Amino acid sequence: MVIIKEIETESLIALSGLYQELINKPTDYNKLEEVFKLIKADSRYIVLGAFVDGELLGTLMGIVCQDLVGDCKPFMVIENVVVSPTARRLGIGKKLMIAIEEIAQERDCYYIILVSGAQRKEAHVFYESLGYRDEKVEGYRKHLTSH
Repeated sequence: MVIIKEIETESLIALSGLYQELINKPTDYNKLEEVFKLIKADSRYIVLGAFVDGELLGTLMGIVCQDLVGDCKPFMVIENVVVSPTARRLGIGKKLMIAIEEIAQERDCYYIILVSGAQRKEAHVFYESLGYRDEKVEGYRKHLTSH
């Protein structure tokens, strides 16, 4: 049975492992711990985990952002979506996405936005199956430090 819940400190080693799958390089664990404490203290950040028999097999992060246009309703940005390669196609990603959408609705978000690399065609099919639409906007990223 898949249990979706917020990530806690005891899952950070496993979270770091999932992030390595996501970006193909290790995450600085000490920095991860430091930033995680900041995120946990800020209710705008939601880091969900999908657990099966106590093992973290998937995660995503939602950030609620205030907006100043129209009705000034908040929106949510979704980042760092990853499911362990050994657990893909079992519905874990879908459960995570449904859970974060429920939180966005509870927080009165007007919309959810996410970006996905152009090469991640399988992920695009997955997002579209959940009702996300490619709105043919251009996405741009500028790294401010060397990585």
